[in-house]
Amino acid sequence: MAGLRCTGVEGAANHMAQRHDEHGEAARISRLGTGDIRALVVEFAVPAVAGMIVNGAYNLIDSVFLGNFAEDLALSAITVASPIMLITMALSIFVGAGGNALCALRLGEGRHEEAERVFGNTFVLGLVVAVALGALSLCPPVIEFLLDLSSATDETRPYARAFIQILCVGSVFQLVGAGLNNFIRTTGAPNRALWTMVIGAVGCTAFNALFVAGFGWGVHGSALATVAGTALSAASVLWYFLKTPNVPIRLRVRHFPLKAKIVGAILSLGAASFAVQAGAALVSFVTNYVLVTYGSADPIGADGALATIGVVSRVGMFVILPLVGMAIAVQPILGYNYGAKLWSRVRETFRTGVVGATATATVMWALLMVFAREIVVFFGIDSPELVDFTVRALRINLALLPFIGFQIMGSNYFQATGQPAKSIVLSLSRQILFLVPAQVGLPLVLPLIFDGMTPLRSIFFSWPLSDFLAVFAVGIFVIVEMRRLNRRISAQEQEA
Repeated sequence: MAGLRCTGVEGAANHMAQRHDEHGEAARISRLGTGDIRALVVEFAVPAVAGMIVNGAYNLIDSVFLGNFAEDLALSAITVASPIMLITMALSIFVGAGGNALCALRLGEGRHEEAERVFGNTFVLGLVVAVALGALSLCPPVIEFLLDLSSATDETRPYARAFIQILCVGSVFQLVGAGLNNFIRTTGAPNRALWTMVIGAVGCTAFNALFVAGFGWGVHGSALATVAGTALSAASVLWYFLKTPNVPIRLRVRHFPLKAKIVGAILSLGAASFAVQAGAALVSFVTNYVLVTYGSADPIGADGALATIGVVSRVGMFVILPLVGMAIAVQPILGYNYGAKLWSRVRETFRTGVVGATATATVMWALLMVFAREIVVFFGIDSPELVDFTVRALRINLALLPFIGFQIMGSNYFQATGQPAKSIVLSLSRQILFLVPAQVGLPLVLPLIFDGMTPLRSIFFSWPLSDFLAVFAVGIFVIVEMRRLNRRISAQEQEA
């Protein structure tokens, strides 16, 4: 009898604890629809921005170690590899961003079980994509075709091939770590999401120091260090969802079987983010081609031009990532409130995000303009002529950075609120409609207008031109959307 009474008490206690845990989990998520918007944005933005900076450190770390401790062609080689690496990142974002957006919407609708099913399907879909990517990278015709497409020279080809194959085989860690990291923010734990990235970046730095600077493994060592860093990050993400107590959503085996409807929704919502990265890959292919073409006829040379764009693109990606972090931070808040039909909170969240992103971009732009030379030298470029050329290219490339925060936030808004078609159009407008034609056309036009302007130097003006046009296009879409939101808000106020 005593045992029975004890069991009953323990059962009651466990039941009460479970109810308390469930209440705590629900409160952690529901505050997205009740808490102060500015406080929520700051809470989510600080670790998200820091996390994206840490995430961007992977490329910077690789470049710095290779520029200072590896072969002379190392920086040019990873520039050749960049478009293919962007494809890998695009696939990771395709699955992860789409799954996270859908999960946030389902949580906002109060469909917890469905949100967990979305999470499980996202995980499995990421594994499938990673295995396929690794297999394709080991297929000689495929990898050689991609290297040709990326304008690899005879000198850079072997280094670029090794770098790509190692990263693709190890892409499972990126697809799990980066793809599922945003789910941690959606569960209301932005600081934990940051630390999973910090773990990966610290690991990447340590392994680069060991493999590249210590063992002298060059490009091979840098690729292995990146894979090892992402593996540590992926392990910490999985640990959170599998072992951490009181997690609002869990990774459960019963949610692993892929459902066509869920997979379709994930891919639909992730298409915009994929389009951005795929567009970036296409731009990189075109950029490498025009740089090699015009660089070979310029005193800088083809390999010098590739080294320059390697530095410019990595710095550009690094400063853009905090803005992406701002967009990621507001995504679960936007998605939850949109799903709950809290229209005024949707509007306020978007406005707060735009202000924060614009302020962040302006500060970074000022720092870049002042310290451009120091940044270029940090990458191991020591030729005075190449340093001067790269400094000018960097300043021109990021001339309109203060306005990019609005462009990114506007495009992300439509993804977060379940309007992927609009997000895709806006994302592709900058990459495909504006930037690629500018890269092809400006080298033909600007030298005819300005004395001393060479085709190679003209290429770098394509970025600020496309940025201007993209910001204008996003502005039109946002104005229309804000008018629609205002009508919904007025209707709700009248009903109340």
